[in-house]
Amino acid sequence: MPKKQVKGTSSRKKISFSCSILAGDFTCLGKQLKSCEKAGAEYLHLDIMDGHFVPNFGLGFHAVKAARDSTRLPFDAHLMIADPTAYIDRFIKAACSIIVFHPETTPRPAYLLHKIRAHGLKAGLALNPDVDPRQIKRYLKDVDLILQMTVFPGFYGQSFLKQALSKIVTIREMIDSSGRNIFLQVDGGINEETLPLAVQAGADLIVAGNAVFRQGNIIRSLTRLKRIAAEARRQA
Repeated sequence: MPKKQVKGTSSRKKISFSCSILAGDFTCLGKQLKSCEKAGAEYLHLDIMDGHFVPNFGLGFHAVKAARDSTRLPFDAHLMIADPTAYIDRFIKAACSIIVFHPETTPRPAYLLHKIRAHGLKAGLALNPDVDPRQIKRYLKDVDLILQMTVFPGFYGQSFLKQALSKIVTIREMIDSSGRNIFLQVDGGINEETLPLAVQAGADLIVAGNAVFRQGNIIRSLTRLKRIAAEARRQA
């Protein structure tokens, strides 16, 4: 991505990673999560799907509890569900550190953001690739994280949508103009080729699934991704 297209690149010096559990091997998930810890992952990403908001099912409460019993890493929960308000208390009690939902799934996004933050957690909004990020500008004072999807949610293993890069740039400009310390997360199709594009566009919290869990060695894979991200940040 040409540098002249990247405006308002984040002042954060470190790119953080959230490893997507859904891409893991559930026959040895505990061991894999320990490898994520050793490799320096900052978060574990939970894909919560209900078969209504997206056409698939993701992790349920039993899987979340099993993961919690296996690791000390903080959880980053992405709620792809039709009614997050009905379940938000259970995710708060599930020791999630970040809870993100799609604003179109509730008539009162600000209320839900405030409720999450009132419990000492970070609250975020998730945007599909076809959503104009400027629609959530009014909520910048209430969010700790904005998640720009780089695929349409519902299935893991999809290819990165490069048209989402302009959305990342727009969000970065919004965040920098706000003066607030808001994470800009990206999720979908992240690999060694697309990671630098997302970082140079302004992302600073990267969700990685297959690129971590499906390459044969979790520690080696995540370590390499971190090195690629750091180089992309230096070049931005």
